[in-house]
Amino acid sequence: MAVVHPIDQAWLSTGGTGAPNYDEFADDAEITSIIAANPRSALAVEMPHRAPESLGTSFRDSLATAASRLAQAQSAGAYTPAERVLVLYRISGPGSESAYGMFAMVDTDQISTSADEPGLVIRNEDVFEEKVRERVALAEATGHLLSPVLLLQSARGAQLQEALAQACEVAGEPTAVDQDAAGRRHEIWPLAAGPTAEMLCDLASGGELVVADGNHRSLAAQSGGLPRFLAVITTPESVAIQPYNRLVTELPYPLAQLSDRMTEAGARVRPLTSPPIASPPQGSVHLYVGGEFLEVELPADPAAAPVDNLDHARVERTLVRTAFELDPADKRLVYVGGDYPTSWLVDEVDAGRAQLAVVIAPVTVTDFVAVNLARQKMPRKSTWFTPKARAGLVLTALR
Repeated sequence: MAVVHPIDQAWLSTGGTGAPNYDEFADDAEITSIIAANPRSALAVEMPHRAPESLGTSFRDSLATAASRLAQAQSAGAYTPAERVLVLYRISGPGSESAYGMFAMVDTDQISTSADEPGLVIRNEDVFEEKVRERVALAEATGHLLSPVLLLQSARGAQLQEALAQACEVAGEPTAVDQDAAGRRHEIWPLAAGPTAEMLCDLASGGELVVADGNHRSLAAQSGGLPRFLAVITTPESVAIQPYNRLVTELPYPLAQLSDRMTEAGARVRPLTSPPIASPPQGSVHLYVGGEFLEVELPADPAAAPVDNLDHARVERTLVRTAFELDPADKRLVYVGGDYPTSWLVDEVDAGRAQLAVVIAPVTVTDFVAVNLARQKMPRKSTWFTPKARAGLVLTALR
């Protein structure tokens, strides 16, 4: 059964519109800076209230501006239209193997969030409802999807990887080239209907597709009643998982009480004599607070499922909810993806912009896929996949 399809009405970047996805930032000021430097960036449409001229305006009050910006970009030739195409995607960079994927549309009714819910698309993390509502509103206002959901093909990954690499190799000059902040080169090629497109759709449809990035965007497609959503389908061979850490800007009690609160929550706390040079051991995290690093061993729950004893689940259960006395959605808790190194977290604390940082070891791709194929949910904000698909390279019109 084909669940992956060509894009009926695509808009392909002609250059200069690519950007990180709206949810890849630990600091909103970075979004404003990117838009100021490049007003054609897709971020100006996805986060219209963060544009320099719109600061102080709410997201919803900026939606008309977002729609106008996108229409102007299309009229000015920043995007070129294409019908019934897959879009080949290659990411290459210094010191790393090329990653491959393809932009396509995927049936929304295939999304499964539990073992008793049928479907080939597995969504695996809890989400923040307000973010979902914003994505629904943006799609309705602009009539387009600008950011893809990143899906891993779990059954035919090796075959799809080889087929995508071969298709890119013979595709000629890319339609657009974009470079991200890490120096990686993002290239796209439209692929019209034909034997190669049919073969790629068949391979991509031939097994469970795991949501690696874009849980909010996939739920927004469901909530908005969209029959299909925009996705980049890639393979386990093309991705890695980096750490997904946390900053706490302010505790709800004096910082001097933190160590006692963590001990009361069942954690073991000990100082590190020197800054850590590696990820924390399994079951522990590194905490930076008061100018020093601590190693915090977090208790397991013997009665819980294995996924609930992953490090990120222990952090949310033992530290965030119990010791920190914060809700995971509290604005004082900042989720910091792998593009920001530990040194950045330390600088935020030393500068007084946060009270403490929590450094967590990354989840392995193997564990991630195993948890999802078992139809279990990953802990919230636990997987920072890299390289990430760029927003604003391929759009799809909804009407």
